[in-house]
Amino acid sequence: MHRRADPDARATRPSRHRSRLAAVLAGLLSGGLTLGVGTLLASFVTRSADPVLGVGQEFITRTPEWLKEWAIRQFGEADKAVLLGSLYVTLVLLFVVIGLVALRRLRVGLALVLLLGLAAVGATVNRPDATALSWLPSTVGTLAGAGALLLLVRALHARTPAATGPLSRRSVLFGAVAGAAALTAGAGTAVNRSNSVAATRAGIVLPRPSSAAPALPAGLDSVDAITPYVTSAKDFYRVDTALSVPQVDVAGWTLRIHGMVDREITVTFDDLLGEDLVERWMTMTCVSNEVGGNLVGNARWLGMPLARLLERAGVRPEADMLFSRSVDGFTISTPVAAVTDGRDAMIAIGMNGEPLTDVHGFPARMIVPGLYGYVSACKWITEIEVTRFDAQTAYWTDRGWAEQAPIKTATRIDVPMSFAMIPAGQTVPIAGVAWAQTRGISRVEVRIDDGDWADATLVPTVSTSTWVQWTYAWDGATAGSHTIRARATDATGQVQTEDVVKPIPDGSSGWPSKFFTIT
Repeated sequence: MHRRADPDARATRPSRHRSRLAAVLAGLLSGGLTLGVGTLLASFVTRSADPVLGVGQEFITRTPEWLKEWAIRQFGEADKAVLLGSLYVTLVLLFVVIGLVALRRLRVGLALVLLLGLAAVGATVNRPDATALSWLPSTVGTLAGAGALLLLVRALHARTPAATGPLSRRSVLFGAVAGAAALTAGAGTAVNRSNSVAATRAGIVLPRPSSAAPALPAGLDSVDAITPYVTSAKDFYRVDTALSVPQVDVAGWTLRIHGMVDREITVTFDDLLGEDLVERWMTMTCVSNEVGGNLVGNARWLGMPLARLLERAGVRPEADMLFSRSVDGFTISTPVAAVTDGRDAMIAIGMNGEPLTDVHGFPARMIVPGLYGYVSACKWITEIEVTRFDAQTAYWTDRGWAEQAPIKTATRIDVPMSFAMIPAGQTVPIAGVAWAQTRGISRVEVRIDDGDWADATLVPTVSTSTWVQWTYAWDGATAGSHTIRARATDATGQVQTEDVVKPIPDGSSGWPSKFFTIT
């Protein structure tokens, strides 16, 4: 005897499936509203008060050094985009779980939303650039998200949602929350764009320098695919801890110099525009640059000599360190001696004939040639405290990096590319760049396979603070696989070491090499 299937039982499974899908949607919509409201309110408070940016910035602060170095090696300048993408994916998964939990245990789901909100509040109010209202965006966003989750889950539990025309009240409610999430997120994004410094920057006319940079010599960029001698702003490397690029109001910006000085001074952007500014070619290098890496660039910088500012303040003899602070709270420690020994250290406001871009420190940044960026290149600078190394420690030195980090003699092979296939019977061009800022490069040598070292030709450069292009023509190349290595010698006679050292704590070392094939 066959039992007849219960039609109500058959309807139960799809009903449960639809309920779970609806619960997932409820969780995602409540999360979207949380973030949308937070983004909108943060655009009126400060960008670091944005829930996602605040949590992301806290993650960067607490990330161990090995993981930061790994991220820079793997993703380069895209490391922040990868981090933000990972955060959003994580939040999506969390709100999916919250929606499913809330379907069965509404109070637990609400508690999870509040817990996430509490974490966001904690992250945003602990930022160095936090304001008295930094708690507000995450708090209001969390309450809005919790309220939306409460309404949506209760609507799911309603047995017979009343119809409103062709739509149920449940559908109208879901649509309203979705619209509110999209509206707040869109409005927040629009306000943030309107707060951009792009329009202000475009209206700035840089003054003519009282001391112009030298003209570039002939013979530069003579080999195809060699690194251009001048690095454009868009191609210049960017390595910093700012998840969101600071948008600094130039009208309210000041640079304060205080501490172990005879007199505290404060300068505005207009003050800098009225100074006798100098223009210099300078190459900058990131300490995270691996052997043969691309975290190095050369540009024409316009700014006020930092030594002149320090002279006005009157640095006391016992001071040995400049403790610089960015508008977002990032700190850098720089030896006083490296700024006052005659090198072209400056507070820069221009790059390659234009005002600094926001990613490179608008409206002003510090540059001290000859030192890795983490002890010399404070972007978005707003404060310099004259102090001592035994009294203060900066962001990276707190994390195990060296206090003083002069740039090591280094070179890079640009041509040929790794694993290149080069036709036989032709001269093989070999070329690259070398740098030893403030010391200069006196020699570059190349070695093919296990042969003798041969001198490359150095292209004329403009300063010991810039890199040097070099070229070598290999005649009579034989078919087969080959490896080329290069090493540089600085003007003091110091030869680039073969010893392989990782970037931490004071910069990488070793000889760069390329593998290629003559066909």
